[in-house]
Parts: sequence; C-alpha cells; structure tokens
Amino acid sequence: MFTGIIEEIGVIDSIKSQNASIRLGIECRGIMGDISLGDSIAVNGVCLTVATYSSRIFMADIMPETIRKTSLEDLKIGSMVNLERALRLSDRLGGHIVSGHIDGTGTIFKKSEEGNAIWLGICAKPEILKYIIPKGSVALDGVSLTVAHIDDESFGISLVPHTAKSTTLSSKNIGEKINIECDMLGKYIERLLLFENTKKSAAEKTLTMDTLKESGFI
Repeated sequence: MFTGIIEEIGVIDSIKSQNASIRLGIECRGIMGDISLGDSIAVNGVCLTVATYSSRIFMADIMPETIRKTSLEDLKIGSMVNLERALRLSDRLGGHIVSGHIDGTGTIFKKSEEGNAIWLGICAKPEILKYIIPKGSVALDGVSLTVAHIDDESFGISLVPHTAKSTTLSSKNIGEKINIECDMLGKYIERLLLFENTKKSAAEKTLTMDTLKESGFI
C-alpha cells in the first residue's frame, strides 16, 4: 500500500526488453537508504518489486499485463518518474490509500495556469470515470490528488505549488498518457453490490444512485 505522497523523482537509467516484458533501471538517491530485495516501490503509481539494486540504481521487472494497463512502456532513458516506498503503519497518511494497481490510463487534453495553481484536464474511458467523483481522491502517476470537476468524458485536477515542484506532473504535456488509480472504496462498493444482486439480470447489475439507496449507502 502507498499514500500517493511522492518521496523522490527518479530517472530512468536503463530499459531492457525481455520478450513481452521489460526490466527498468531507475536511478535515485533518497529512497535507497533502506532498500531491500523484494521491496515494493511505486513508479509513476505502479507497484513494482525491487529485483536487484546498487548504491544508486534499482532494477524492476514489468510484466505484459502491467505494460498493457499503464503508460510505463512510453518511458525512455532519461525520463523522470515519481517514486514512493510502501506505506509503514507508523506513517502519517497524508494522501489516501493507494494500492499501486493501475485501473487504466488517461490523456492530458488541457493544461493551464491560474494564480499559483496548474490545472490539468484528463480525458478517460467510461469504465474509469464511473469511479471519479467531485472532491474525491484519485492517484495520477502515483500522486494523490483531489478531483476538482468531472463531466461525461473527462475530469480536472489542480496542482498546488508544492505538488508541481515535488512531482513530474507539472512537466506533463498535452497529449501525454497518465496512469490513473481510482479510489478503491468505490470499486469495493460496486463489487459488493454485484454480489448482493446475483439474482438480477446482467443489465440490472450496475452501480446506480438507486442501488446505493437500496443498499443503505446514501
């Protein structure tokens, strides 16, 4: 588990293709102090396992399913990536509970500035957007953010100066893909409701305001 609070920006040092998989070498400094084999590290929001490491680089393998679901295949040598080590139970939860399991990708279609904030507009598929709610939490490239607004095809977030400086999001350009992990609470509620309605037809097994009311959630 992670919090969506980025600890460090790392740099892609090497990329090795192995059949349908990839091995990444990531250069970093701050998080290497207590790294161990098998540790989980979120790389642009994707939970990866430390396969080997040296004093300044750790290696992680990316399996085909992860390549299909995320934007990691777009990385190049020299690309900057957001890094976060796994949550310790003694840590403050400054962001929200993030699993490191990406739901899919979105595309940046709008970028603008307002005062000290940077606005990003993200378009995404309906299967992603159904879990996005105004003022709810979402992780973009591993960064815990609050949803400012949403419509039928996209949602918007605003970066405060600290987030813009401490993550890679402010360097993202229009047209770039971004990893999206939705708040897991909505996904669990949907799954529970589907099991409660196993006798209904497939067309009825959808998460709606009515089903939430019937189940006592609202």
